[in-house]
Amino acid sequence: MLRLALILPFAALFQCDKDETVAAYGAADQAWALQEIDGQPFEASALLRFPEEGRIEGNAPCNTYSGILNAPYPWFGITDLAATRAACAGLEAEGVYFAALMTMTQSEVSGDVLILRNEDGHEMVFKAAE
Repeated sequence: MLRLALILPFAALFQCDKDETVAAYGAADQAWALQEIDGQPFEASALLRFPEEGRIEGNAPCNTYSGILNAPYPWFGITDLAATRAACAGLEAEGVYFAALMTMTQSEVSGDVLILRNEDGHEMVFKAAE
């Protein structure tokens, strides 16, 4: 009985370390290609990945980026977003992408579709990249 009492607190510590972000609910191990923002097709190329617990990374139209994912599913929140600084013809589209991504507060994974949205009714729809 004493042995069990000593083991349970340690077991609880390991349970608290479980990933509760969107990555753990179907988004991990996949590259997500942005299809549309607020119902409008996104013509440029943008990818979002969840490489490890609490992290995002991807390819925007011009640059690669990474950040910290800090909200439990179904919530979505990114901090410390950092990107390389290359210039290209898609820089305006990249600005639109980053601005939208930083305002998203909720996530939903349904099969090969990832939807990010916020309280203001804005939405980003991603599809699993092949």
